[in-house]
Amino acid sequence: MFEKVKEVCPNVHEKIRAISADLNQNDFAISKEDLQELLSNTNVIFHCAATVRFDDHLRHAVQLNVTATQQLLLMASQMPKLEAFIHISTAYSNCNLKHIDEVIYPCPVEPKKIIDSMEWLDDAIIDEITPKLIGDQPNTYTYTKALGEVVVQQEGGDLNIAIVRPSIMGATWQEPFPGWVDNINGPSGLIIAAGKGFLRSVRATPMAVADLIPADTVVNLTLAVGWYTAVHRPKSTLVYHCTSGNLNPCNWGKMGFQVLATFEKIPFERAFRRPNADFTTNNISTHYWNAVSHRAPAIIYDFYLRLTGRKPRMTKLMNRLLRTLSMLEYFINRSWEWSTHNTEMLMSELSPEDQRVFNFDIRQLNWLEYIENYVLGVKKYLLKEDMAGIPEAKQHLKRLRNIHYLFNTALFLIVWRLLIARSQVARNVWFFIVSFCYKFLSYFRASSTLKV
Repeated sequence: MFEKVKEVCPNVHEKIRAISADLNQNDFAISKEDLQELLSNTNVIFHCAATVRFDDHLRHAVQLNVTATQQLLLMASQMPKLEAFIHISTAYSNCNLKHIDEVIYPCPVEPKKIIDSMEWLDDAIIDEITPKLIGDQPNTYTYTKALGEVVVQQEGGDLNIAIVRPSIMGATWQEPFPGWVDNINGPSGLIIAAGKGFLRSVRATPMAVADLIPADTVVNLTLAVGWYTAVHRPKSTLVYHCTSGNLNPCNWGKMGFQVLATFEKIPFERAFRRPNADFTTNNISTHYWNAVSHRAPAIIYDFYLRLTGRKPRMTKLMNRLLRTLSMLEYFINRSWEWSTHNTEMLMSELSPEDQRVFNFDIRQLNWLEYIENYVLGVKKYLLKEDMAGIPEAKQHLKRLRNIHYLFNTALFLIVWRLLIARSQVARNVWFFIVSFCYKFLSYFRASSTLKV
């Protein structure tokens, strides 16, 4: 990832120094020497440390996304050279609303009260009250990110603060090169599951907007926000939406087609895609992912692995995938409208050269090209696969396909047998089908005899 910057600036490592810190500890457990250097020399803070797990325990999510933000603001207030504090939130921090403006929305419960309660309530009570606390928010992640924004607003003091809200972050668009990705969050996990044959369909609304945003676009906007906040010093905290849906929308159905088209188009990706791939608009809109029909083949395959002396792993992977899909359903069945007035204002403030270098104009993005690079990036940078593994991948996919067909056939026969045993209507239908087939075959044989 850093090869390009090393070529431009060979001594880049001399410009960077990492320090040890822990968001779970007071003052982040930073050493006195490091803390003093930070307090004395910091000019800009980009606060992007957070837990992004949807199913994180509320206590842990509050600690990392709310309490840590509060502590960092306190630390920032002691930095005499600080010019800007840029807080990275999420476009889904207010996903309980349909239309979301670039403003900080109030929370039903004061963040300070939530922080205090997490310190003395035990886990059992927290588990019980979590659904009531988060209300119409889908998970603890979006809830605590919303709380974090309120903390920034309430405790920012005289700091020059801005908030950046990216939507679903995906692989890079242009920098350091197209398709770079290093985690399985969001679409990356779905692409892997589809390409490896685990995911045959998802329950989603095909016309819902897949508000995907490339990672380098978020970085470019964040850097530009840091500059504008430090130089122009806005009188109030500005919020910047880093989203694609309102400027260059791509819905989930179209994205599914493009993923499938990429599997078909790129020659060596034939080993990466599923045989009989059906990740299409039709399947995305009409198929309900049956947990039983996917877990059972996984169990059968694990049984096969045990027989061949290998470690079973398919059931564990399938359970993890099912949990992930369950958490993503909320987001792939809805669309939101995000205003982008501040983001467009910032773009107009940049010079033509800065607009090129710090490009965050999502309107220039070609989705088909981006998805192709995304799939290639997942294979190359995340899975670290190459051409040598194609024959083995084909055999793996063939085994998965055969298990899937075998299980579906067995399931159909069992269900049909139960229906025949218990339903007179089913028996009548069965006898009609058998009789029709017998008559058709008799007619076909008679016609063949006459022709001879």
